[in-house]
Amino acid sequence: MQKQHFFLDEAGDPTFYGKGKRIIVGQQGVSTHFILGMVGFRDDLAAVRAKVLELQREVLASPYFGGISSIEKKKQQHGYFFHATDDIPEVRKLFFDFIKKQDCSFEAVIATKIPIVFNLKHGNNSNEFYAELLSHLLCQHIPSEHRLVLNIAKLAASTRHENLMSGLEKAVRMFNTEAPLTTVSPDVVFNVQDQLSEPLLNIADYLCWSLQRVYEKGERRFYNYIADKFRLKIHLYGDGTRKA
Repeated sequence: MQKQHFFLDEAGDPTFYGKGKRIIVGQQGVSTHFILGMVGFRDDLAAVRAKVLELQREVLASPYFGGISSIEKKKQQHGYFFHATDDIPEVRKLFFDFIKKQDCSFEAVIATKIPIVFNLKHGNNSNEFYAELLSHLLCQHIPSEHRLVLNIAKLAASTRHENLMSGLEKAVRMFNTEAPLTTVSPDVVFNVQDQLSEPLLNIADYLCWSLQRVYEKGERRFYNYIADKFRLKIHLYGDGTRKA
């Protein structure tokens, strides 16, 4: 069976409560939205992966970026990779220019973090919240003639196999509701990785981050620059304020 690979990452966080079950959504370091997105490539994956690695090496070798703390820290701890939150503006521009040239498409689910919805719909369970977003992404690809290989950036317990399976089961139920006469049995492989071991997750990270800037900061320039890569955006909950 042919395989179809997607690369998934998130932006924001699924945190709603602090100490004493106090709602902290929107406070310092806690996002107002949680975003899950996945990117697919029409070019050869090995070739794109090699180009990302080559660009990483160029950053490390460039005297212009010598001594940059965010780069040096990663290099000393585990190795450098592109990460939009940490990267300096010059590196971001370099990698956004690279993404702009790729033949890829991106799909994202953006969930407004509303505590009462989190309580009633997800039982205050951040894993269930993640699985719900995942189900909306997967539903778009059921049924499929291909084996779906989902390369997913690790996120604590949310990306444990049982929770990812829960998201798949939700997707199947959602599809069956929309097409009750169609029987589906999707062939899906979950491959949980980190940004360092799978360079293509770097691209998913940047695309998610560009959306996050719209919803958290009202800053659209990054999103506008690569808007042609966005094939689908699904908004869950809320009133769509600052909708991209």
